[in-house]
Amino acid sequence: MATKFNPSINQYPLYFLLIIFSCVSCEVSNNKTIPPNQKDTSTLKDENQNKPKDSVKTTLHKIDLKIPKFSQPLSIDTSKKYIYLTFDDGPQHGTVACFDLCKKLQVKSTFFMVGLHASSHNLRNIVREIDDNYPLTLLANHSISHAKNKYHSFYLHDSAAVEDLFLAQKTLRVPFKIVRLPGSNSWLINGRMRTEPLAKNVCKRMDSTGFNIIGWDVEWNFNPITANPVQSADEMIENVKQKLEHNHLYTSKHLVILMHDRMFRNPNYTDSLHKFISTLQKDTNYVLETVDHYPSLKPLH
Repeated sequence: MATKFNPSINQYPLYFLLIIFSCVSCEVSNNKTIPPNQKDTSTLKDENQNKPKDSVKTTLHKIDLKIPKFSQPLSIDTSKKYIYLTFDDGPQHGTVACFDLCKKLQVKSTFFMVGLHASSHNLRNIVREIDDNYPLTLLANHSISHAKNKYHSFYLHDSAAVEDLFLAQKTLRVPFKIVRLPGSNSWLINGRMRTEPLAKNVCKRMDSTGFNIIGWDVEWNFNPITANPVQSADEMIENVKQKLEHNHLYTSKHLVILMHDRMFRNPNYTDSLHKFISTLQKDTNYVLETVDHYPSLKPLH
């Protein structure tokens, strides 16, 4: 994924950081996320004021976005149910297939991307193309390192974890303050937090700097060895219907679906994704949106 180059360490510290970790893969399996144990559901008030100051940056004022993006306000139709298609871990094998399909179907979707996976010129171009295709496709933050798949250590060192997330925001030039934590189905929107105890401090720190943390309500699972989808398109359609019918969601009538790009790298599985999305599109009760239109988000810049 990287071309030969021999820069000075002092001149290119970020490049060396990327090279050091470029071997990191993001093969996150269903049993590699943080064990759920007891979920921590609470409303944040003044807890962050008591946090000791350290080296963690509390603003992103140095980030230079070449073309600032603005999310147009969405008028929510309370008679509809909103679905947010999200793809994790790109750019990787399968990202282009997912992106091309979303463009073909003209469906809104969100790509949570990993900084170290954009380790070559071609991969960075994929990131930029997805970002440039907004408002149809949205680029969002999924960390620099994906915790190197060592989640316990990542969240235990919360200062370093926050710096990792800030670096991804800057390196990928993510347009909005929307992040999905690696290996953790964490939510923190408008002071309402749901997360594992281990990730709580990272959630609170990101919240204090204005970030919105997006988890998921439904996951299209994959085989950890083959990376192929576990459920069929029909099974996923039924799963979505059941979740919406029983309203087992973080926010009523708003369902976030987690998928991973690599699941759909082969044409037969891309066809399954096509069937899944096109079926949802045909149902007039559903509205498919990007996550910047999820309800109650804090300001995105």
